[in-house]
Amino acid sequence: MEKALAYVRVSTEEQVEEGVSLAAQEARLRAYCTAAGLALAGVIREEGVSGKVPLAGRPGGAELLARLEWGEAGHVVALKLDRLFRDAEDCLHQTKVWDKAEVGLHLVDLGGQSLNTKSAMGRLFLTMAAAFAELERNLTSERTVQALAHKKANGAAYGPTPFGFRREGDRLLPHPGELDTVRQIHEWHKAGWSLRQIAGKLNGRNGKRWYASTVRYVLRNNLYTEVI
Repeated sequence: MEKALAYVRVSTEEQVEEGVSLAAQEARLRAYCTAAGLALAGVIREEGVSGKVPLAGRPGGAELLARLEWGEAGHVVALKLDRLFRDAEDCLHQTKVWDKAEVGLHLVDLGGQSLNTKSAMGRLFLTMAAAFAELERNLTSERTVQALAHKKANGAAYGPTPFGFRREGDRLLPHPGELDTVRQIHEWHKAGWSLRQIAGKLNGRNGKRWYASTVRYVLRNNLYTEVI
């Protein structure tokens, strides 16, 4: 029997909010390997690691790549595309390397179907799946940006209460004392003060620790345009 390495991953948010578990993923991968005639050489468990991190940058991902390089297995088995890869570029680059090394990738649940890149059709479907997954991530990002812009434009709370405002329900209302500081920041900046000079002058004011990056955020945030 040909050997395979299984890879399972969850982030903390997924465990809490979606009920995704390592055990459930592993059970499905073991069942798939049995049906596909693959002998499991090991299961690599990645817990509490964001999918935004490239495969090679994760502890478990680095272990997976090393064990494949050592020749422990000729197949990688994962539940879905997003368990392994950050984006389409990460996916296509890594699978191209695996193709050259004759390592097959098996995705157990790709829209209800399994996928095996050992076949030409499997590689084609993987390329298409990666492209559509990237498209969906980009569309989601665009919708999020638009929603936040709409909330900011309408004075609605959209995250931590920004300096210069106070929260009343889901509305942001001006905080006069803090907005005086915002006005002073803009005046000093127009007078030629550096970000670090402004931060140094402000430290301790309003009980807040100031940094050059904090000052830059205030200067660039259009949320203050209508209130200073």
